[in-house]
This record gives sequence, C-alpha cells and structure tokens, in this order.
Amino acid sequence: MTATLLRRFPLLIIVLAQLFGTSLWFSVNGVGHSLSRDLGLSETGLGHLTLAVQTGFIAGTLLIATTGLADRFRASRLFAVSSLAGALANAGFVLVADHLPLALTLRLLTGLCLAGIYPLGMKLVIGWTPKHTGAALAWLVGMLTLGTALPHLLRGITIGLPWEWPLLGASLLALIGGGLIRRLGDGPHLPPSSGSARLTEGLAALGEGRFRAVAGGYFGHCWELYALWTLVPFLVAREVARLDASLAWVPWLSFGIIALGLCGCVGGGELSRRLGSLWVARWALIVSGLICLAYPLMTWLPPWLLLGLLALWGLSVIADSPQFSALAAASAPRERVGSTLAVMNTVGFALTIPAISLTTSLWSLQGAWVVWWLLPGPLLGLWAMRRLTEQQASPVIDAERRQD
Repeated sequence: MTATLLRRFPLLIIVLAQLFGTSLWFSVNGVGHSLSRDLGLSETGLGHLTLAVQTGFIAGTLLIATTGLADRFRASRLFAVSSLAGALANAGFVLVADHLPLALTLRLLTGLCLAGIYPLGMKLVIGWTPKHTGAALAWLVGMLTLGTALPHLLRGITIGLPWEWPLLGASLLALIGGGLIRRLGDGPHLPPSSGSARLTEGLAALGEGRFRAVAGGYFGHCWELYALWTLVPFLVAREVARLDASLAWVPWLSFGIIALGLCGCVGGGELSRRLGSLWVARWALIVSGLICLAYPLMTWLPPWLLLGLLALWGLSVIADSPQFSALAAASAPRERVGSTLAVMNTVGFALTIPAISLTTSLWSLQGAWVVWWLLPGPLLGLWAMRRLTEQQASPVIDAERRQD
C-alpha cells in the first residue's frame, strides 16, 4: 500500500494502527484460562502480569514527559519503533511463560513500548486531522478499548490451538500497525515543539480548582476501568459455568463485553456535541457506579441477565474517557497543557495498579463481591466533580461546535 493512498485516509490508518498496537496490552489476559490450565497460573499471578504492563506504561509515559522524546523525534517513527519492540517483547513471553521473573520483565517491557503507541497516536491525530480532533479522539480511545478486547477474540478464534498462537497473532498485528504508521508518516499540522515537559508544572495545575475537579473524575474512572477489564473473563467464566456451557464461550463473551466500549466512546462523543462533555462524563460514571453497586447483589439472577448487565457495564465504563481528555485539555493552564496532561495520565494509570492488585488477589476469596472494591472510583470521581458546572465546561462545548 503506497504512502499516497494511506494519506487519503489518515484517520482510518491511525485508528487501525492503534487497534493493532494496543492488542499487546491484554494479550496475556486473553489466554489466562489456558495459562491457568497448562502452567498453573493463578488469578493473582495473572494480576501480577497485568500490573507489570501497567507499571511499564507508566514508566514509559514518565520517560516521554521528562525527556521530550515525542518532540525530539518524529511521532510516526517512535510509533513504529515502539510497535516493533512491543511485538518482540510480547512474542518473547511465549518462551519464558513458565518462568515468572522473566515473564514479568517482558510484560514490563511491553508496557514500556505501549507508551510509544497510545499517546503518540493522539499526536498523530492532531497532525493529520486538526479540525476533527474531538471526534477523532473518541475513535482513538474506542480503538484502545477494542484493542484491549482483541486478545479475547484471538483466543476465541484459536480455541482449539495452543495458547501461544493468539499471543503471536497480537505481535503480528502490532507489526502491521507499526508498518502502516511508518508509511503514513507525520501529518502536516503538528504543533511546534515546546521542549521537554516539566512534571513540576503539571503538578502545579492540580492546585487550580477546575482542573482538579476534572482530574479527580478521571482518577476515579481509572481506578474502576482497568480492574474491571481484568475481571471480565473471571465474571464471564462464572456465568458460563452456571449455564453449564462450554468454556470456549468465555473469550468470545469477554471480547464482546469489552469491545462494546467502542460504541460507548463513539456514542458518547456524539452526545457530547449536543449535551457537553461534562454531561457525558458525569452520567457515564453514574451508570457504571450503579452497576458496580448492584452487581454483587444480583448474582442470584439468571446468568444471561448478568451477562447483559456486564455488557451495559462494558459500554458505560469507558464512555467518559474521551470526554475527560477533552475537559482536561480545556481546563488545563494554556502555557503548560502538555505537562499537565502528562501528569494526569500518569497518576490515573498509577491508580490502576492497586485496583488490579486488590481485585485479582481477592477474587478466589470473594468471587463476584470483589467488584465492590471498584466502587470508590466512580463515587470519588463524582464527588470531585460535584461543583463543576456546564457553564464552566462551555469552552469545550463551544470548541466542538466550532469544529463542526
């Protein structure tokens, strides 16, 4: 495929590459049941592997924020190199899966590489589609969600084959995504480099009330999101067992539940044009929080009803993410937007670590009741946003309307 042809549809290429690259994120989770059966991996062990990816991602974003790598090198080149390195680290897991220290190291390296895929995808969007950044951001986060679900689909397709196949499939997809971006290149509208971001400046922005309210909502969202995505296969397996159905349904249903988040992101983006980003973010937190509260109390209901409730949860739990990004960009101090957003994302992803660790370590003891440990996320997020009004968020709404 020629570069000229790719540049006719830049947003499509970027979101596809994002989808393929982020399939590395939960690639091991997609084969979690197979690893448990073949290697004796426990829920706690799977949680540690997931935590390693999160830790690597946080370290990578901090590295980018403090060194200004994203400004010193072409975004397309960093994306391609990160995709290649991530694909190799993910494929290497196949060779060391039964040796936990090496497996954790490779998952840490995979997370480090993801920091050069997900954030750089945002910069590529700005460079290619500056007039439609709001809508493109919804698609980009949606593709992150679909990429998270993709390993479960790969496991479903290869259910009769060794567990190594879907892992290698995710690496192949990442290579394809990196190749597409390398051919596409950087867009003509990238803003000029502002030098290295300063974390102290980003932290200072938390002292400003409006940004602190938005960041608080985002932090609560992060506490719930990745821990839920980690728990989905466990919750699905519980209902599949109650149905006396084949465990082959677990990866397919897990994929469907997480992948519905794409619809939540895109639908939330459309609603935000009429009702505002704050309205969408607040109601997405309310819905996901209510489901989190109700789920353990409803485990006596028929399994198909609980699977439907999980589907609604998967739809709502990510719908607020693009809107928090839009609100944060509008409320951050103009002179230090980059460092401010870097700090917000770093803190948010750091909060996923205790949430994942807590829920996976307690699953064997508490079962479905473990989801109540996620409830502080939406509750504290809504509390932080309690004084934020639509009038305060009007710059975001006005900017979106001007783009349209």
